[in-house]
Amino acid sequence: MTQSAISADPAKDRTGESSPVIRIRPTKGPLALDLRELWQYRELLFFFTWRDIKVRYKQTALGASWAIIQPLSTMVVFTIFFGELAKIPSDGIPYPIFSFCGLLPWTLFSGALNRASGSLVGGAGLITKVYFPRLIVPISAVLAGLVDFTIAFLVLVGMMLYFGYLPTARVLVLPLFLLQAIGTGLAVGLWLSALNVHYRDVAYTVPFLTQLWLFASPVAYSSSLLSEKWRLLYALNPMVGVIEGFRWALLGRELALSGITAISTAIVAVLFIGGLYYFRRMERTFADIV
Repeated sequence: MTQSAISADPAKDRTGESSPVIRIRPTKGPLALDLRELWQYRELLFFFTWRDIKVRYKQTALGASWAIIQPLSTMVVFTIFFGELAKIPSDGIPYPIFSFCGLLPWTLFSGALNRASGSLVGGAGLITKVYFPRLIVPISAVLAGLVDFTIAFLVLVGMMLYFGYLPTARVLVLPLFLLQAIGTGLAVGLWLSALNVHYRDVAYTVPFLTQLWLFASPVAYSSSLLSEKWRLLYALNPMVGVIEGFRWALLGRELALSGITAISTAIVAVLFIGGLYYFRRMERTFADIV
């Protein structure tokens, strides 16, 4: 089954009365996105997102507590090894809240990337039987992570109050950095989900990729540690802008790299457009291969 455009044409049944006939035709152009069709399937997007949330915590002993345990335990490990033993500077911010504020957007991004990359293969039963916009599958996988983010964010708010960091007007910009984190996960997820249909070893590559990406992002350390000559290259990592933006909006920390937000936003836009192009190009073969 291919990505298609749907139209309803009148036809007559055996009684001679007119009845609608749905014709599914291939869309034209690699980026011919039918946003109206996505809107028509918004209830299906909600259902898929809710399904992913329920499956994530189905038959688990701790349930939604995993949304807190994972970043909190990582924060403890980072605090012991990087904050206490290695004495990594945190720009005057207590290291526990410094690292947790970086882990919050990172966990959202890495979870979105992992879920989106395997979403098409995981939904093979539906893709091969029913028509719907294929973009709904990776989008719903990404949106499901917002529940975990919200729960973990409440922990961060408690830590901010404990360490005496009160929110300022900068917090109003936080949704933009949140949107950028989601956009980065979806952009890379579109590439990997389409690749995973054709090359199943992508599933083994994603954990390795996210592990390398973690240490290439300022989660456990500050971007200010880099020398001037490496900073522009470092800013090409879109998660640098997201993580530094979170610390700027919540903890009042100044951005270590000038123009970092603009650079990160541009990189995300390039990745997203390229991901859409590749996804649209390959989705005509999804049902045949998956």
